[in-house]
Amino acid sequence: MTDDATPRPLDRIDRRILAELQGDGRLTNVELSRRVHLSPTPCLERVRRLEREGYIRGYRAELDPARLDRALLVYIEVSLDRTDETVFEAFKAAIRQQPDVLECHMVAGGFDYLVKARLADMAAYRRFLGDCLVSLPGVRSTHTYVVMEEVKTDARLPVD
Repeated sequence: MTDDATPRPLDRIDRRILAELQGDGRLTNVELSRRVHLSPTPCLERVRRLEREGYIRGYRAELDPARLDRALLVYIEVSLDRTDETVFEAFKAAIRQQPDVLECHMVAGGFDYLVKARLADMAAYRRFLGDCLVSLPGVRSTHTYVVMEEVKTDARLPVD
């Protein structure tokens, strides 16, 4: 955050920096500065400010799930047996410990959580479901959707 704890509004250059880094987080500062039409020192200062203010949360490599024996992608609706804070907290703590779970979101609607998981194959999913997911605190029922084709997987946010 800035000194007054209020992030500065993003200008056109900040947005361009964010867009470029989303496309390639390994850009050198020199290449990034060239792409956003800024000299290297002010560009680096802007990137550091964007990191400090929380616009940039981190950098990571995009891995190929199939090469890492994680080709099966599933989404699982999870309904809890009770919807009170104790059950919510116990479920969240337990699901965060599961390495196969990529994402978990509490949702409004006909179920409580939507879980995204990657596994090797259907046998691995069956083990995950039986040994892990249904035994988590408060789980009443699950409903699974197996992804047949990944149509769009770009995690980039629009910064226009």
